Amino acid sequence: MILGIGVDTVEIARFERTIERTPRLLARLFTGAERGRPVRSLAARFAAKEALIKALGGSDGLGWHDMEIERTDDRAPAFVRTGPLLAVLERRRAALPHVSMTHDGGFATAFVVVEERTTGATR
Repeated sequence: MILGIGVDTVEIARFERTIERTPRLLARLFTGAERGRPVRSLAARFAAKEALIKALGGSDGLGWHDMEIERTDDRAPAFVRTGPLLAVLERRRAALPHVSMTHDGGFATAFVVVEERTTGATR
């Protein structure tokens, strides 16, 4: 059963201007592993974190680094199993969220689905 769905869109140029104006945001919003990515990918990750908050119905105390997104060339993006994220998912009896991200035409969009956990621990 789906517990929540979230979507968010970020204008990449506006996001880039914000980062240029306030460089400290990079360290605040993204983990070291995320920060080396191009601005379009950072905008998509920010959208995914916002979409996760929407899918959960609130942050439930999660910080930006608790919602790290990893991606390797051979698989889809996924939320990293951070302790705080797993704790929130456990309380909500939810599995690790599904995430899809895209960037095109000057916008980055992310879609997150949180499902009920069907067996054992979170995926």
